[in-house]
Amino acid sequence: MTPDDGRTARRLSAVLEPVIGQVYFAPECHARYEALGFKGSPGDMNGVARPDGVAYFTSRGSLLGQAPGVLVAAAFGVFRSDIVAAAVRRGWSLTDAPTIRTARDEGALEHLQRILGPSPAGLSTTSELLLRSSRAVRTEGRALTAGLTALDAPDHPFGTVFRCGDILREYRGDSHIIAWVNADLTAIEIGLLTELYWGLQLRTYSRTRGWSDDQYDAAEDRLRERGLIDADGHFTAMGGALREQIEVDTDRQMAPVLAALGDDVAALIDVLSEWSQAIRAAHGYPARGPQDLAATTS
Repeated sequence: MTPDDGRTARRLSAVLEPVIGQVYFAPECHARYEALGFKGSPGDMNGVARPDGVAYFTSRGSLLGQAPGVLVAAAFGVFRSDIVAAAVRRGWSLTDAPTIRTARDEGALEHLQRILGPSPAGLSTTSELLLRSSRAVRTEGRALTAGLTALDAPDHPFGTVFRCGDILREYRGDSHIIAWVNADLTAIEIGLLTELYWGLQLRTYSRTRGWSDDQYDAAEDRLRERGLIDADGHFTAMGGALREQIEVDTDRQMAPVLAALGDDVAALIDVLSEWSQAIRAAHGYPARGPQDLAATTS
């Protein structure tokens, strides 16, 4: 894969993210989960409705079927396992996988249609391109990707966009886990290195993953022992290079998707970019963040 291919892979991921990741912030999803007995959104961040943790883990975990929490935690990769397991156990006491998965689909689709309209420009072409590229993914070692490929697309104008886009989103996520596990990092360690990669202070964004201060202390000690961060909590040259290599290795695994799209990738990125901007403007997904900046480099 050339550097240009890497930039394209990251750009595709960045513009796809709000179109699919909106499922975790959609008021339409929150309302459906609340009707099943979950808590509603705990509040908003700059106008974007935050997800309830138990509903988030259970709804996304339903892509694996009626899976135990320890399996969901392993598939998600970056969260504290016991917190995920407890959340999923609570979730399965309220509903089952098919029910919450239907609520997830219906809420996300209603949210997309509310913001983008029933038939936005490029819908047919985008559906075809996402379907084509999603059929190129490799499922071995990628649990969430495999779970999604076993599901039919919802019968809805945005059904193919959402299902196939979710396949690509989880495919990159699964591939990223493969890359950092291969680099001999733990879940908390990749979280800390990613904060530095995004230009954030340690223990900020990764707080959303549930780690304790003792766990942070131990992880930072390990990263210093490996020569990846310095005494002040900044990247060493070795640490910065390793974290960039993880992203490059993730980009490389996207090669089948880019090959399936061919020259049509530019048109797909253009449409998804317009949709992403509209979704963010409507507070359907958080405003541009540090991960977007990282996605444009290679």
